[in-house]
Amino acid sequence: MTYRTSLGVAVIGAGRMGADHVRRISEVTSGAHVAAVVDVDIDRAKTVAADVDGCAAYGDVAEAMASPDVDAVLLASPGVAHEAALLTAFEHDLPVLCEKPLTPDAASALRVLEAEQRLGHRRVQVGFMRRYDHEYIKLKALLDSGELGRPLMLHNRHRNPSCPPDFTSAMLVNDSVTHEMDITRWLLGQEITSVTVLRPRPSGNAPEGLADPQFVVFETDGGALVDVEIYVNARYGYQVQAEAVCEHGTARIGDRHDMLVSTGGRWGGTVTPGFVERFEEAYDREVQAWVDATRRGEVTGPSAWDGYAVAAVCEAGIRAQTEGRRVEVELADRPALYI
Repeated sequence: MTYRTSLGVAVIGAGRMGADHVRRISEVTSGAHVAAVVDVDIDRAKTVAADVDGCAAYGDVAEAMASPDVDAVLLASPGVAHEAALLTAFEHDLPVLCEKPLTPDAASALRVLEAEQRLGHRRVQVGFMRRYDHEYIKLKALLDSGELGRPLMLHNRHRNPSCPPDFTSAMLVNDSVTHEMDITRWLLGQEITSVTVLRPRPSGNAPEGLADPQFVVFETDGGALVDVEIYVNARYGYQVQAEAVCEHGTARIGDRHDMLVSTGGRWGGTVTPGFVERFEEAYDREVQAWVDATRRGEVTGPSAWDGYAVAAVCEAGIRAQTEGRRVEVELADRPALYI
């Protein structure tokens, strides 16, 4: 497929994330433009599309993907709608940047994986944006260099100021720790083989019925131990940190000491208020990399296999959470397309 000088992108989903990607492609990304905005709420699609010259609004995914103006798809709709949208994109052989999750469960993710294999080439990049964050990139390069020896442990902290009122304990795993699942696999180059979830007494900041915070432990096929502190009502801000403990040293990211101020017997800096501010540059870099690769006729970044593997780990995590025990991750054999 030959693309025009500017890649015509259909953004599926006009909610917060979709609207932000429309802005990003229109104002930040080079080599692409928003050709269509799609949402089941057509009025919302029209509202978002109205700010972009020449952008069409659709209420139907298939109709938008059939448009000759659409060269690629950015999928930012709820996860339950991803499988159908991805299979439709495959029918048109359209490249897709799919926000996480690939799909909400391992069975549907495996169906997507199998459908992409039938195409004979990759079409999906999953939106695990932390892989594009400059601090994580530095940590990955250091670990890959071997300078610190073999990674033994990885400590992660993931804190949000607050969560929506309908947030559930399961969502701590499926919506939040999912990022640590992918970044663990990427940083270490290892698959997660088991999950254990421990729960302290809930914070007084947590809504009634929400078990927050939680402490999640992964074991990997490379013999590493990984822990994740997930706390979504920490109040003070949004903070993501990671520390790798290796044979010959340690490396930590996420402190974000851009400026420290000492005054009046106190010292400190700032903490970002939310995930958009913390990872805005990563999102920008992710979308630009996707556009550049697509215009070259390539698909790079996190694959459908990565999306499936994380879905499988999420399922083990939910079982570990509800059953109060260590649960092994069940993974299919990795197809040659993703090796």
